Amino acid sequence: MRVLDLEDMHIPEFPNYTSAEIPFIADGEFAVGMEFSSREGVIKAIKEYTIRRSVDYRVYESEPLTFYAKCTQYGSGCDWLIRVSMISQKYCWVIRRYNGSHTCTRATISQDPSKLDSNTIAEAIKPLVEADPALKVKSVIAEVQSKFNYTVDGTHLYGKYKGCLLVAVSQDGNNNIVPIAFAIVEGETSDAWYFFLSNLRQHVVTRDGVGLISDRHESINAAVERSNGAWSPPRAFHMFCIRHIESNFLRKFKAPYLQKLVVNLGYLRTVREYEVRYQRLRERGEAYTNWLNRIPREQYALAFDGGYRWGHMTTNLVECINSVLKGARNLPVTALVKATFYRLNELFTRKRAEAEDRINAGHVFSDIVTSKLHENQLASGNIQVSCFDRQNEVFEVREMSSGLEFAVDLRGLRCDCGEFQVDRIPCQHVFACCANQRLDWQLYVHDVYKMDQVRRVYRARFRPLGNPTTWPAYNGPRFIPNPFLRRVAKGRPRRTRFLNEMDTRMLRRRRRCRLCGAEGHSRSRLRQPGGANASGEDQ
Repeated sequence: MRVLDLEDMHIPEFPNYTSAEIPFIADGEFAVGMEFSSREGVIKAIKEYTIRRSVDYRVYESEPLTFYAKCTQYGSGCDWLIRVSMISQKYCWVIRRYNGSHTCTRATISQDPSKLDSNTIAEAIKPLVEADPALKVKSVIAEVQSKFNYTVDGTHLYGKYKGCLLVAVSQDGNNNIVPIAFAIVEGETSDAWYFFLSNLRQHVVTRDGVGLISDRHESINAAVERSNGAWSPPRAFHMFCIRHIESNFLRKFKAPYLQKLVVNLGYLRTVREYEVRYQRLRERGEAYTNWLNRIPREQYALAFDGGYRWGHMTTNLVECINSVLKGARNLPVTALVKATFYRLNELFTRKRAEAEDRINAGHVFSDIVTSKLHENQLASGNIQVSCFDRQNEVFEVREMSSGLEFAVDLRGLRCDCGEFQVDRIPCQHVFACCANQRLDWQLYVHDVYKMDQVRRVYRARFRPLGNPTTWPAYNGPRFIPNPFLRRVAKGRPRRTRFLNEMDTRMLRRRRRCRLCGAEGHSRSRLRQPGGANASGEDQ
């Protein structure tokens, strides 16, 4: 999702007006009398205002000396309008009339902003390309997401009505992505996310000590704050996607050569390694670390997250689900819900059967554990172990190849390398200690990686929908479509179906010319002899 850092709240949004006599409005709204240096500056400022607030406007008058626009919901719940005129005596454009701010509800707003055109995007990424001509496409995408509050985490619907499909996903102990909740809402607003997260906590994620990874979208943060501790420690731990923090850093400092260093800070597993890299970033400039200090370390760094991330640093799992659902986004809402229901039923039935087959075949742990344990077992043979407290299971190990020493606390489930507490799987140092003291290493593998626990993930069974006429009577509230959410296509609708001999068009009579009466052509297609026009007059 989008990233909004605290600094952005104080950056002037309309730098194009030139008069110092007009004070800048703190909340970013326009004001009557505000001056701009050019017509292009006016349109750019209005576009940025519109995109940032996820609203839209319709142009009613666009003349060389006047620009007049209204909210798309003007007269139906919102009175926002703006009129800007050219004042020749001042050689500038001045806002002559303004009804602000928007009073339309954010829940009725498009999530695909029509004003986010190629020119607007080009202006936004121009400084980045100038600083680094080899800028990667993903960095450009991240800049657009952070600058214009334009998400990628919501799956937007492309059917008759606009809307957004909110998705929550998890992962089982065998590295399978598990969709756990869906909700169709009008848009990514604070109320929509609060509705989604509240029901997610009440009906799906009921256990405590869970981790929630998202970006720093203001709507998500507001929803978490409104949850009365349901998504706050110790019940839950809200953490941020490191890729979105990276894009926010890039937007703030325009320093692509440092963005990888910021990402690496998040992935480091030990405090010692973190402090070394943090100091390296500080040497490049204290402004970088001062900016990073505004984000709690436990919300973006593995070394401080308490193991609640389980090694996940991004929201890529959600992006995988978005790509799977892409084909269903054109469906009507009811058809989309039904398609999702049957896809989930097929997924859970298949994964439950696969887990049962592996258990019947004698597999105790998942594939990821089996592979990792084999690697760690091989590496543990080159490690020297010193026992300090066998009763409390405290050891010190030394890697013979590198000479590095690590403290291992089996009872506390900790190793100085950081791998043990992050993945909850015995690292090579833990294996060496277990082998040296004849301890069972299986005791130190978290239950989530056991196949019986993987099977429990898919224990829910779906009931067939059956014939709707057999459903119980519904006495709840009735919902009607919001006309302002209806998607209006521009221009003549384009036919995408290939016609065949069954098409009614083929059953029509042949076209007859109104001038000559012959079939096979129209009046406009009539060939004229000797340069005469259709009326027979000389040209």
